[in-house]
Amino acid sequence: MATRERLLQVAAELLGEVGIERISTNLICARAGMTPPALYRYFNDKYAVLEALAERLMERQNVVLIAWLERYIPLGLDALGEALEALLRETAAVTATEPGAVWTLRALHAVPQLNHIRIASHRYVTDRMAEGYATLLPGYERDVLWRRLRIAVEFGFAADGMLTEEDLIPREDLIRDAAAILRHVLSP
Repeated sequence: MATRERLLQVAAELLGEVGIERISTNLICARAGMTPPALYRYFNDKYAVLEALAERLMERQNVVLIAWLERYIPLGLDALGEALEALLRETAAVTATEPGAVWTLRALHAVPQLNHIRIASHRYVTDRMAEGYATLLPGYERDVLWRRLRIAVEFGFAADGMLTEEDLIPREDLIRDAAAILRHVLSP
């Protein structure tokens, strides 16, 4: 495993164990069996490590969404609506398999240095969705469509977080209800 990837893997595992506040470059180095200079070749500080973890998670989630769009846009608006539960499940699967993802999601909201990653990723996804939905909703004002899709993306992101943390709502109920809300927001 390449040094940078090894450091990210260790950092992700530690993030899940100790959280955002307690993780440090020294802790990452100690767990990875490396010296701080080895880490500093790749990352300036713990926030740069968190940024790399966040970018990796956002990219992996975006791959799921883009594949979903490519699969369902050709089938029409009804197919997209019906497939929203699948999108939520597939995104949740990425989050579940990414070490430290829950803490990475928290960091994306809690650490000001990471806001740009979440916002850029969500705008990218919104742009891709707007391209696809615009072909299916030709009479929809483009700025209104983009705005509603941007809200839907943020809501989907929040639902993904809930799927990893909320234990009072059965998982399938949360997916079903979140998809119903999204269908409503995205209906003409």
